[in-house]
Amino acid sequence: MTKQTILIIEDNPYISMLLKQLFSNDYHIQLEENGYDALEFLEEGNIPDLIISDLTMPKMDGHDFLKIIKTSSFFNEIPLLVLSGENKSQNRIDCLKNGADDYMIKPFNPEELELRVAKLFNNNKTYN
Repeated sequence: MTKQTILIIEDNPYISMLLKQLFSNDYHIQLEENGYDALEFLEEGNIPDLIISDLTMPKMDGHDFLKIIKTSSFFNEIPLLVLSGENKSQNRIDCLKNGADDYMIKPFNPEELELRVAKLFNNNKTYN
C-alpha cells in the first residue's frame, strides 16, 4: 500500500524536521519553506493528501496560501491544518472562515497533532 502524502509548509527548520520525524514512518512527507514554493509544488501536479501550514512565512504567508488553495477548484478539497504560533482568536477564526479544516497552536503536543491528522484523514476518505 502506498503511503499518503503530507505537504508541510514551515520556514523554521527545527519544526520542519520535528514534523518530518513525527510523521515519516506513516506518511510520505514533502517539505516546503513558504506558501509560494508549496503552490509551485502543487501546480507541478503534486497533490498531497493533507497540508500542514504555518502562517508566518517569507514570500507567501499561510493566510494568502490558504485563500488561494481554498478558492481553487482544483486544490480546495485537500484538507488543510494550520499549525501556527499565532494564538489570537481572530487568526483562528479567519483561518477557519477561509477554509482551514483545523488549527493548532505552537508549541504543540505531538500526540495531539497526530490525532488531529488521523482525524482529518478519516474525515476525507476520498483521499485515502
